[in-house]
Amino acid sequence: MNKPFSESCEQNTHVILDVLKQEFSKVNNVLEIGSGTGQHAVFFAQHLKHLNWQCSDRDSELAGINAWLNEAKLENCLKPIELDVLSSPWPNEKYDSVFSANAVHIMSWQAVEAMFKGLKNCLEDTAVICLYGPFNYNGKFTSESNARFDQWLKQRDPLSGIRDIEELNKLAEQCSLTLSNDYEMPANNRILCWRK
Repeated sequence: MNKPFSESCEQNTHVILDVLKQEFSKVNNVLEIGSGTGQHAVFFAQHLKHLNWQCSDRDSELAGINAWLNEAKLENCLKPIELDVLSSPWPNEKYDSVFSANAVHIMSWQAVEAMFKGLKNCLEDTAVICLYGPFNYNGKFTSESNARFDQWLKQRDPLSGIRDIEELNKLAEQCSLTLSNDYEMPANNRILCWRK
């Protein structure tokens, strides 16, 4: 099959990599939740060779991810696993890091809660979690473009929308995670990092 392609993935890879080089410098096994096209996985696995990168997504996305992985032939980029946070069993393996980009605003809030609940059982004791995307502070948008994006998301799916950092942090704290860094990124995005 033809590889799926995301323009937004292509635009943000280098700036995310700069953060992951710091945050993931001492970890080994990354679980990526919502790997989408697979572009991020291939790019980060190429540049962070000390990591084993485990892609995951819903079944409908796996063929596209495999198209990227099969072409790249990277030893440290593992065959994707099916993971629908609302219905799939979580992997038995433990991970010392988790990455997810542009996922929590597409998920329903119920799915976001399920994601954090599932993470609780598959994290190593010293795990670090990095979420990339647009976020709100105290229910307020950080830009007009984010407000318009949120409106577009809700027209497409009323259960989606840009999430509040404070609400995400409550879920993280229930998993014994502490917010360690909040990085400002281009185009009104952030990377939120929690540590156990």
